[in-house]
Amino acid sequence: MAPRVRTRLPLYVLQLDIHTLTNSAAASEETSRPQLDMSDSLAVYRSIYTEDRFKQAYGSDGDAPGSLRLREKLAGKCRCSTRACLHLLSQRVPLCSWLPRYRLRKWIVGDAIAGLTVGILHIPQGMAFALLTSVAPIFGLYTSFFPVVLYMIFGTGRHVSTGTFAVVSLMTGSVVEQLVPTPLVFNSSSSEAANFEAQRIGVASAVALLSGIVMLCMFGLQLGFLSTYLSEPIVKAFTSAAAFHVAVSQLQSMLGLRLPRHTGTFSLFKTLALVLENLPHTNMAELLISVVCLAVLVPVKEINTRCRHHLRTPIPVEIFTVIIATCVAYFSSLDSNYSIEIVGHIPAGFPKPQLPAFHTFPAIAGDTIAITFVGYAVSVSLAMIYADKHGYSIHPNQELLAHGISNTVSSFFTCFPSSATLATTNILESAGGYTQLSGLFTSLVVLIVLLLIGPLFYFLPKAVLACINVTSLRQMFLQFQDLPELWRISKLDFTVWVVTWLSVVVLNVDLGLAIGVVFSMMTVICRTQRADCSVLGRASNTEIYRPLESHSKCYEVPGVKILTYNGPIYYGNRSFFREKMSRVLGLTPEEIRSREKARKALEKREREASVSTVERGIANTSFSSVNEFFESETSEKEVQAVLIDCSSVIFVDVAGARLFTQMCTECQKIGVHVYLANCNESVLKILTSSGLMSHMNPQHIFVTVHDAVMHIQQQREKPPENTTTVWV
Repeated sequence: MAPRVRTRLPLYVLQLDIHTLTNSAAASEETSRPQLDMSDSLAVYRSIYTEDRFKQAYGSDGDAPGSLRLREKLAGKCRCSTRACLHLLSQRVPLCSWLPRYRLRKWIVGDAIAGLTVGILHIPQGMAFALLTSVAPIFGLYTSFFPVVLYMIFGTGRHVSTGTFAVVSLMTGSVVEQLVPTPLVFNSSSSEAANFEAQRIGVASAVALLSGIVMLCMFGLQLGFLSTYLSEPIVKAFTSAAAFHVAVSQLQSMLGLRLPRHTGTFSLFKTLALVLENLPHTNMAELLISVVCLAVLVPVKEINTRCRHHLRTPIPVEIFTVIIATCVAYFSSLDSNYSIEIVGHIPAGFPKPQLPAFHTFPAIAGDTIAITFVGYAVSVSLAMIYADKHGYSIHPNQELLAHGISNTVSSFFTCFPSSATLATTNILESAGGYTQLSGLFTSLVVLIVLLLIGPLFYFLPKAVLACINVTSLRQMFLQFQDLPELWRISKLDFTVWVVTWLSVVVLNVDLGLAIGVVFSMMTVICRTQRADCSVLGRASNTEIYRPLESHSKCYEVPGVKILTYNGPIYYGNRSFFREKMSRVLGLTPEEIRSREKARKALEKREREASVSTVERGIANTSFSSVNEFFESETSEKEVQAVLIDCSSVIFVDVAGARLFTQMCTECQKIGVHVYLANCNESVLKILTSSGLMSHMNPQHIFVTVHDAVMHIQQQREKPPENTTTVWV
């Protein structure tokens, strides 16, 4: 009579202690409500789930083919209707989205005040940053007008102020100086000077055009995520180090020295050495102007910072300084009496469209890529900071479109590259700006200066603009204050900050930025290569498993080694993963060979005992007891099962999957079973596709670690199935 076999799904019971803190005062007031004890037990009864069993119970009935889903997505995006066109228009031209919902009574006053304040600040800063770009000051005013209007239409940052930025201007100026260097003998009043300025602005406009084209291409490819590779420590260290380059480059204007501008590696130290060498030739009048301007600008800016919560708008000390210095220079004839360098002729009116220097594209391509990434990264970082602060979202890809259009269109109106600026963005937000409409008032102020007031700045000393440049870097210099907190939070990020800062200061702005990015990415790679491998233990009466080295009260399940690896497994770290797993398991090549020999010897004895039993025709029951004794002895001393917790393994490549297969083969040679738990879908798919299931039982892949442990313990508690009794 055939024996009856009864099968059922294995169950496990879990008892958890829930510690509930009760409030005695609340308990006295709400005596009618049932209260929980200080320690209640919760029992959970459920089946043990392998991945296959869980998918059968809770998985989807069927998935549509990938090609069909892709076809449906494309059809949905390409569907043409009035609603789809309006939606696309609101996405690509955000002005059409926020302007109809504009709250006129609530927002107009704040936008007007903030826009006018920023517009007044744009006038001196635009002219000052034009000096950094090695072009005439009027082009700084143009760059403070066109990008502001275009960003108002296409940008998504409500509190972002665009225009001239010191770091971008400095990088552009280096390109201009390389291609159009200042001649040793230069007559500023000749026609040669006009040709010289035209060549320089042609190169600067070409950089702006190429930068805009690069951004538009990135927008077409939806590459807005690339800005994430410029992490916060890199951006802060870069801008702080670039501030030193800006300050040093302005020393010659503040001291009245007529010196060539150095570019390339070690340019900061070369400029410092040249300035120190020519200190005896300092123009005392320009030095006095610089000292007076700094004595006025620095304290007033400090007042603006410390009292920003009490001031409705910051004191526009820059424009007051420009006006007073221009009047003093005009009435005292400082340019003729003391040979100070002045701004000179500023044409009134709107600029005529002009083609950039297209022939310089091959020479400026490499530097333009760096300028593009710096400008975009700073702009997106500022936009995200204020978006998080005020509870709205920005779209990095749309920001690419906005800045790409701004640089492309403005380059045909003799503008150099623009981006969001730190100082004016901070002032725009603190002055009460609400939306992008503040850019309209900013551009109106600059337009009035271009059409009417510009020629009045003819006698403005360039030393004043240099002082404005230096004092505008206050926020960048103060970023050193973040270093102690960065050291406390993350030593690696602190190292990235220091390496980037030193590279930019010592070498060059472009090269230093590249070194910072590469070093930051190397730290990420090193983190994935040197991930920790830990042995997990179980907390009593729970299904919680934690590393034993940091949880001493957890215990290791007898005969089962539970391992977790906190990182991906790919070609770059497969050797480290194998080394750590072998060290934790104690499976050296020598140990594998010795245990494999012992296992083969045991199997040989089993076969010989079976043959002798059949030949003698008697029931040998001693073999069963001997085999059970051997298994019980080895189960206590040696590892019988290895369970790998894959919850922290975010991805596996082909090399990592092959390593899993190799480890399964080696463990099978010594009689150790391998189990997996907590595998995500992508990891499980790659492991299955690589052929792991031909070396491993598919029923050894479980949903959780506790499911696998319960299964292993139930298998060990079962009576041996291979006990053979033969009757003749």
